[in-house]
Amino acid sequence: MKMPTNTKPWLQGAAAGAIVLAIVGFSWGGWVTGGTAAKNIAAASHDAVVAALAPICAERFRGQSDAVVRTADLAKTSSWERGSIVEKSGYATMPGSKTADSDVARACGEILSKPAVPKS
Repeated sequence: MKMPTNTKPWLQGAAAGAIVLAIVGFSWGGWVTGGTAAKNIAAASHDAVVAALAPICAERFRGQSDAVVRTADLAKTSSWERGSIVEKSGYATMPGSKTADSDVARACGEILSKPAVPKS
């Protein structure tokens, strides 16, 4: 098969355009691979679970008999230690699970360190 003489520049231009399109798309266009999308979905779902469970943990912590004293003690500790204190208290362990999620405990400690806003 005999090709026209100007076919080679057209094919080179198409290949260069495809490469530039891919670079621009993945760099600035927001394109991601399937693996990256799966990682993003897993991280977003974990963040949503933490956001849903942390207030439950905080309410359980505030529901104990000496909650005022323990919450005041928790507020005095450093932000790095709050998560482990809440985790050790057992309130970050949700029903049906055997261990506490450290991210839930950390978020719960942050909620508890701020003064409770009364419901109006």
